[in-house]
Amino acid sequence: MATPGAEEDALARYRSPLVSRYASAEMGFNFSERKKFGTWRRLWLYLAQAEKSLGLPITDEQIQEMEANLDNIDFKMAAEEEKKLRHDVMAHVHTFAHCCPKAAAIIHLGATSCYVGDNTDLIVLRDGFNLLLPKLARVISRLADFAEKYADLPTLGFTHYQPAQLTTVGKRCCLWIQDLCMDLQNLERARDDLRFRGVKGTTGTQASFLQLFEGDHSKVEELDRLVTAKAGFKRAYIVTGQTYSRKVDIEVLSVLASLGASIHKICTDIRLLANLKEIEEPFEKDQIGSSAMPYKRNPMRSERCCSLARHLMTLILDPLQTASVQWFERTLDDSANRRVCLAEAFLTADIILSTLQNISEGLVVYPKVIERRIRQELPFMATENIIMAMVKAGGNRQDCHEKIRVLSQQAAAVVKQEGGDNDFIARVRADPYFSPIHKQLESLLDPSSFTGRAPQQVTKFLKEEVRPALIPYQSKMGGKIELAL
Repeated sequence: MATPGAEEDALARYRSPLVSRYASAEMGFNFSERKKFGTWRRLWLYLAQAEKSLGLPITDEQIQEMEANLDNIDFKMAAEEEKKLRHDVMAHVHTFAHCCPKAAAIIHLGATSCYVGDNTDLIVLRDGFNLLLPKLARVISRLADFAEKYADLPTLGFTHYQPAQLTTVGKRCCLWIQDLCMDLQNLERARDDLRFRGVKGTTGTQASFLQLFEGDHSKVEELDRLVTAKAGFKRAYIVTGQTYSRKVDIEVLSVLASLGASIHKICTDIRLLANLKEIEEPFEKDQIGSSAMPYKRNPMRSERCCSLARHLMTLILDPLQTASVQWFERTLDDSANRRVCLAEAFLTADIILSTLQNISEGLVVYPKVIERRIRQELPFMATENIIMAMVKAGGNRQDCHEKIRVLSQQAAAVVKQEGGDNDFIARVRADPYFSPIHKQLESLLDPSSFTGRAPQQVTKFLKEEVRPALIPYQSKMGGKIELAL
């Protein structure tokens, strides 16, 4: 049997579809080994630079050697070292030292493994939010354009998934947008609340650094500040154990799970509307809806969003349980769990945002279908207007109410028992009792008179809340997105 090549060998092993099938290249890179270990080396450089500036005997030559080898990572050597040492950080210390022999003695000086591990995680989380936020803003922007376009188009509202008062297509879309705007605000807050772990030592006491600087507390504090600034953070946690508090991960995954709930609701609405044939997601020219039923136009994009959003929502359970069992200064049962849940949460959020952007850029509305459904239900909703018009024309409310009750029940029987159209208005027109308002019936049944202030609410909401929230992302709105597999 021939030895499999690299591509065939890769196909013989499980690969997460989050990366191999769906997620964007930039989010995939954010959680890659190259990003992780390259960041470790930069953190070692920041530490050495700061220690040198505060008087430790570190030379310019050592710093320059580290700078020249930040991305010169021998991954094969690192893997061999880790297999031998059973310690990923020390494996990479040795690998970095191998290509930086002059700096070998000062790499990781005074630090513990969590100096690179936790600080890298915080950088990756921050960068992950910075990738998600413009994508969320783009989705909101596309839906805002859709809401504005259909702000005045009446449509049947549903409560309990039963016909209710009319709304407009644009107003319904604003309900989706409002949830996403809350998510935008929450993601921004979670990102901005992130602090750096900084240089805290093995149990968070900074004892090793205090020893390096011979008891000078001010230099240890300045070291923490300098490294935090070099990593691009404004603040570091003052108090940590060996790790930053795992409640931070709860906050991060909580806002992502909430985003998942929003998108699941939106895409469920779209799936229901597709069944009603009122609104459909984009459907490509050669796309096949079913292998057995060629006529089908399944809402596969919305279904994908719902499927992955469910996964995203469940991931919040991992950090909740992890934070609850971190004994004293830390236990290592957090590590393997966090390798999975943090990456998967951001990758999944990235995928469903990209897919929802694609959906929102190609939503198709069928006004005639919407109009026909309104005609089926509006006559019953207009009964109060008819009663009021009859009273104004000199009729008795109780007599009119009884007439309408009888006619409406007759019309309902036609719809439910015979499968016919709602002929309530035809019955009103044929009844001489209602002759005083026959000429008013058309205006009494104008759908736009049943939508209240929905169009005005759309305009006000988009102007005062949505568009201002998108201003920081205007330069990143970009063009249309192509759907992944």
